[in-house]
Amino acid sequence: MHSDVHLQLHALRAAELRTEADRFGPARAVTRTPGRLRGRLGWLLVEVGLRLVHSPRAHTARTA
Repeated sequence: MHSDVHLQLHALRAAELRTEADRFGPARAVTRTPGRLRGRLGWLLVEVGLRLVHSPRAHTARTA
């Protein structure tokens, strides 16, 4: 595919996506508050998981 054609197709698709996003714009503003809580909880779980993975182990196996 020629670069000019690819660029034109990209511009058309970007315009379609912007139009579609504008249709759903007001609905996203209504659901933004619950998303914040879900995001904070998600990052908290990630942080706890990373602490568990990187915590030093109390007992190590002995090698003879």
